[in-house]
Amino acid sequence: MPGLNPADFPDGGVRAWLVVFGGWCGLFCSFGLINCMGAFEDYYVSGPLADYSQGTVSWILSVEAFFVVFGGLVYGRIYDVVGPRPLLVLGTVLYVFGLMMVSTSTKYYQFLLAQSVCSSIGASAVFNACMASVVSWFLKRRAAAFGVMCSGASMGGVVLPIMLNQLIARVGFPWAVRSVAFLFLALLSVAIVTVRSRVPPRPKPLRVGDYVASFADPLFMLTTVGCFFFFWGMFLPFNYIALQAQTAGLDPDLLPYLLPIINAVSIVGRIVPGIVADRVGRFNIMLCITALSTVVTLGLWIPGKSTGAIVAYAMVFGFSSGGFISMGPTLIAQISDIRQIGIRNGLSFAVQSLGALTGSPIAGAIVSSSNGNFVGMQLFSGATMAASFVIFFAARYVQVGWSPLKKI
Repeated sequence: MPGLNPADFPDGGVRAWLVVFGGWCGLFCSFGLINCMGAFEDYYVSGPLADYSQGTVSWILSVEAFFVVFGGLVYGRIYDVVGPRPLLVLGTVLYVFGLMMVSTSTKYYQFLLAQSVCSSIGASAVFNACMASVVSWFLKRRAAAFGVMCSGASMGGVVLPIMLNQLIARVGFPWAVRSVAFLFLALLSVAIVTVRSRVPPRPKPLRVGDYVASFADPLFMLTTVGCFFFFWGMFLPFNYIALQAQTAGLDPDLLPYLLPIINAVSIVGRIVPGIVADRVGRFNIMLCITALSTVVTLGLWIPGKSTGAIVAYAMVFGFSSGGFISMGPTLIAQISDIRQIGIRNGLSFAVQSLGALTGSPIAGAIVSSSNGNFVGMQLFSGATMAASFVIFFAARYVQVGWSPLKKI
């Protein structure tokens, strides 16, 4: 790794794994809530925002995902200068406060400001601090460590939709969201105590050249654009599978559990590919992940109308999408100077956030223009994943050419 001796990375030990555990708690709260956006969309379109179109409601969730990921452009720079703790403290305050405001909201603009702006800006600070910190502790086992940490987001995607649905039915939406906020306050307090960077912060003046230099690197650009295309289509199954399954006639009792199924299998998807990638190559595994996602989305989700087909798709896509989330940052770290990891991750996340911002509204518009038919949206999702595969293949070719067995 340029700039630091590989022998300096502990690649394990109590301190390093405590950082992973704190990151697990941080991602349970930050990206875990993103993974269950469909639960919020189902509630909004059938409750307080029933007068708005599905495409309009989806902007709340798309803007939320956008800010969580785009915030890396700012927080990456701040992380390099001050380290993770200030970001974690600031993020916890903003995130919990924003969720408390969501619990009191009744109008569209209130949900947009509280959930999409305030809470997501706080979640982004937490997310970026955790992601950048783990990089400094692991080298050879980096993908495995990322996989374990990112499984927290999947666990959040399992627990939170069930928790929200059950609490909304029993105590109403306001207290359901407040309960989630109190849970996050406890978990984020653990993250504040445990997440540290091994590399001390380096205060330095802001230089636009630090950002421009990254975009001038063809390998960085290919990897980042590949991540963007996958992000563009990745959230669509999370947001629309329950609505699509309902249209297909799936058992209503099973509908609330489709998102937890995706996220439960995603736990395995975030850990296993990382362990394998450290042995056979991270770009190699990313190609397998994007290919699998493309095949099952186009070949199973679109023609699958039965309960078995829809559940099978949820399980396979949960595995592959989980692998992407844990592998993406490790690719950026692999091709970057560790001392610039904050800026580089931030730039990459900022580009990816544009996919998160526009994907769901585009999908919603496709569904609306098709009179509620989901095939066009499914084709769009599969096409973006196919494009991601092609671009990652190009990134691999830039490094090792056509050699199929080369570890990279």
